[in-house]
Amino acid sequence: MPKLKTKRGAAKRFKPTLKGGYRRAQSYRSHILTKKSTKRKRHLRASAMIHAADERAVRRMLPYS
Repeated sequence: MPKLKTKRGAAKRFKPTLKGGYRRAQSYRSHILTKKSTKRKRHLRASAMIHAADERAVRRMLPYS
């Protein structure tokens, strides 16, 4: 059986947690920041968890994490 390839785009976006979930960065933080409040931008810095419905797909993309 050959080794499985990791999807490199997914590896850059998702990091596994110790409990088996996956962390991700918040969206809406890359451009058009002038109209967003400082509080909103600050809260977008924090990481979020992958939704349970998406976990199976992420697990397939990252076979060795």
